[in-house]
Amino acid sequence: MAGKHVVIIFAFLCMQTVLLAQSGMNTLVVHADGGKDTISRFIYGQFAEHLGHGIYGGVWVGEDSPIPNTRGIRNDVVAALKKIRVSAVRWPGGCFADEYHWGAGIGPRANRPKMVNTNWGGVTEDNSFGTHEFMDLCEQLGCEPVICGNIGSGTVKEMSDWVQYLTSDGDNPMTELRKKNGREKPWKVKFWCVGNETWGCGGIMSADHYANELGRYSYFLKNYSGTPLYKISSGGLQEDYAWTETIMKKWKNTDAWLQGYMSGYSLHYYTVPDWNKKGTATDFAEKDWFATLSSTLKMDELIRRHAAIMDAYDAQRRIGLIVDEWGNWFDVEPGTNPGFLYQQNTLRDAMVAAVNLNLFHKHCDRVKMANIAQMVNVLQAMILTKGPEIVLTPTYYVFKMYSVHQDAALLPMELQSESYTNGKDSIPTLSVSASKDREGRIHISLANLHPTKGENLRCELKGTTSARVSGEIITAATMNAYNDFGKPEAVNIKPFKGAQLRNGVLTVSLPAKSIVTLEVN
Repeated sequence: MAGKHVVIIFAFLCMQTVLLAQSGMNTLVVHADGGKDTISRFIYGQFAEHLGHGIYGGVWVGEDSPIPNTRGIRNDVVAALKKIRVSAVRWPGGCFADEYHWGAGIGPRANRPKMVNTNWGGVTEDNSFGTHEFMDLCEQLGCEPVICGNIGSGTVKEMSDWVQYLTSDGDNPMTELRKKNGREKPWKVKFWCVGNETWGCGGIMSADHYANELGRYSYFLKNYSGTPLYKISSGGLQEDYAWTETIMKKWKNTDAWLQGYMSGYSLHYYTVPDWNKKGTATDFAEKDWFATLSSTLKMDELIRRHAAIMDAYDAQRRIGLIVDEWGNWFDVEPGTNPGFLYQQNTLRDAMVAAVNLNLFHKHCDRVKMANIAQMVNVLQAMILTKGPEIVLTPTYYVFKMYSVHQDAALLPMELQSESYTNGKDSIPTLSVSASKDREGRIHISLANLHPTKGENLRCELKGTTSARVSGEIITAATMNAYNDFGKPEAVNIKPFKGAQLRNGVLTVSLPAKSIVTLEVN
């Protein structure tokens, strides 16, 4: 009889395994006691370029505007951005940075010279939003400024003077000029990009030429008033691994990062399945949804391959990989200026944001900052504005939901995911990240990339006795749902009740095209 019982039990277990496989169950193991790397809050950085209405109308309306403002900066935009805990803002570009001369953007606004923004629409830039206004914005947000210096059309002296103007409290001409313009005390500006896309709009340089320029500029960017600079090298094109090798090899030979020549290395990657036919932001089919998500997952390969080269020269990982431009890039909205890059923002954008943030978490031992393009009214924006109105986009709500991961410990995990197949291609159905904050709360973020099929997940939590789970969800009725002016929000954060925790095991029922964050404590 005992042997018969063993056979029956074995058959039952086999049947359960088959049923589990047929049900599409995904499995996850989270090691709640194993975190050693920190997810830097600077991964949640923003990018604000003088492009379209990203600055003018988006952030800056001027002190005489009927739109409520503080010293010309929109109150509603600042209030919304503070709710997602913006950690850093990169400015003034982008390509605009390499035609921007900071001295034209200081002093009385009526006396500031105008210029033509040749990169973005050929419009007149009046320089009313300059260094002091940008630093005021950062102070209102409580975030770190990231300044991109002009090495394309500028000079070493111009950039070194900018550093001195902002950060020095000594007896020198730039300190006196800053005081004359109304700022007595210096600011602390740590992050400086030594050029932008120097392979293209930043000067059309070769890697060897830029490596020498990086050294020349970095040498003259001095530390003042207890503010050590974090200097970020320009990277090459997204798959230009030779550029990465050239920069790392050049400066490894002199151990220059120990001298402060380079602290970070830039990577730019936009999610664009086909640059010849980017498609609209809102009118798309499932094949376009799949192509976009498949394209954005390439970020994982790019980070791994660039990081592997960096590891060969910097095994201690002292140099941060800085993904300071990323996000979706679609065709502009009909009837808008093609040079302004204004696009709507749907649930698909939210999914792209979740996937990328999960990847940055995964590689947080090397990725130390990321800046989504862009903060307001441009590309994959957090906020859209129209006169006095604002719209909070689906991407905004992902950043708000995911803010719990800032400066938390990344938790090791093993994920076995079902596949999402479209035509001949497949990608993992689930994208996942987990962290533990300083209060000991565990947060698990889950994205179900499948637009029509719900997924079940069994998650084993190891190294914790936590017994409670709560959650939030972002989803919508359609995959192209978006928030628009004058209409109720179609995409927002709502309570999630589809998770249960028993004896250290989470069971989660994820709706199709959903993003969920669970809190376990």
